[in-house]
Amino acid sequence: MNSFPKHGSPMDRGSADAYYWRTAKPHYWPQGTYKGYPVLEEDMTPEQIADYYEGYDNQIDRKEWD
Repeated sequence: MNSFPKHGSPMDRGSADAYYWRTAKPHYWPQGTYKGYPVLEEDMTPEQIADYYEGYDNQIDRKEWD
């Protein structure tokens, strides 16, 4: 079984934002990253926002910009 979050999910987007050193801004892409339209924080459930921050807060790898 795959232990990675679904591409575009709140946890995936939180993890990606942290990896690329972006400010935390909860959102997700229901159809997959950059497909369709994003769901922004004001339209997310508390559980989805918590999933976003779980991905953001637990990302231990960061992009090295050389």
